Amino acid sequence: MHIKTDDTVIVLAGRDKGKQGKVMSADPKAGKVLVEGVYVAKRHKKPRKQGEPGGIISKETPIYASKVMRVCPKCNQPTRPAHRFDKDGEKVRVCKKCDAEI
Repeated sequence: MHIKTDDTVIVLAGRDKGKQGKVMSADPKAGKVLVEGVYVAKRHKKPRKQGEPGGIISKETPIYASKVMRVCPKCNQPTRPAHRFDKDGEKVRVCKKCDAEI
């Protein structure tokens, strides 16, 4: 999967198209990511214990990773990262548009 935790992404499709957010968690097996402030759903919560508040709670729900694209921190453009090996032989992600290391 081309998206990892703590990446900044932009939504390409769906009701939140154009929104940017930080990836809170990624699930490669399901192919989904949880993005902060994107695809927020309302859940009605009943108080279970004494003193616990109930009410309507806003909660982020997972979105398919194919619907988001990583934003380069240097050029601020949405891009799919390329992979390259650095001097030490370590694999790094690189922006395809500005050639900066991500």
